[in-house]
Amino acid sequence: MSNIIVDPNSRRYRAVGTGLAAAVYLFLWAPIMVAVPMAFGTANALTFPPTSYSLDLFKIFLSSPDWLEPLFESLKVALASTAVSMLVGVPAGYWIARHEFVSKRLISGVIMGPMVVPHVVVALGLFLYFSYVRISGTTLSIVLGHVMFTLAYVVLMIVAGVKKLDRNLEFGAELMGAGPLRMFITVVVPQLVPSLVSAAFFAFLLSFDEVVISWFLAGPSTITLPVKMYSALQWEISPVIAAVSTLLTALSVLACIVAVAFKKSTPTDV
Repeated sequence: MSNIIVDPNSRRYRAVGTGLAAAVYLFLWAPIMVAVPMAFGTANALTFPPTSYSLDLFKIFLSSPDWLEPLFESLKVALASTAVSMLVGVPAGYWIARHEFVSKRLISGVIMGPMVVPHVVVALGLFLYFSYVRISGTTLSIVLGHVMFTLAYVVLMIVAGVKKLDRNLEFGAELMGAGPLRMFITVVVPQLVPSLVSAAFFAFLLSFDEVVISWFLAGPSTITLPVKMYSALQWEISPVIAAVSTLLTALSVLACIVAVAFKKSTPTDV
């Protein structure tokens, strides 16, 4: 039997890599590990670690109109922007992935532009434009502002999903007499369900958590939950913020778990 010689340098490199990875994960999780315990503290002050544990902050959040109204506004805006982004982004992503046309790169660049342009620049431009057309401060303006960047992510995810599909099935449906719309609904959409679910969850979370564009476009009666949280940090350090942060974290984790579980349970072979 030949002896296996282990290079000590490789062990050292693996140890260093493991340590760096652990440090990065600890850095990323540190804010959550601080905020979550504080959410179960007392209603008098934000302290870490809490001197005592209770659900008082969650009770205050769920019973206060000052927090519930922004929560419902955020849910309304996120659902509306997700619906619009999906209705527009799914056919747009399919068309971009499956067809070649003269202005394809230009249109793709315009759609993806909000992903690279700073949100504060987009927010300022939207504020000036919506003020000119007199819809600034309304729910409609916030929804349209959110659609500008959620649409880009939806299109990107749909394009990636469409490129993995078997195009022969689409050709076969067309040869059997199915029109473009019927072929898209009966052949493409069922295969795209995992991508559709992921894109919808991603768009919803992006819209629900957006603060910069919402800050510029919100009015007195259309304040979203992230804007309310930011304002509370600026003018009053309310302990309820820790409870809200914990609920938002739980919502994001739950959405990711559902999306991953749904994608794994959906067969990829057609």
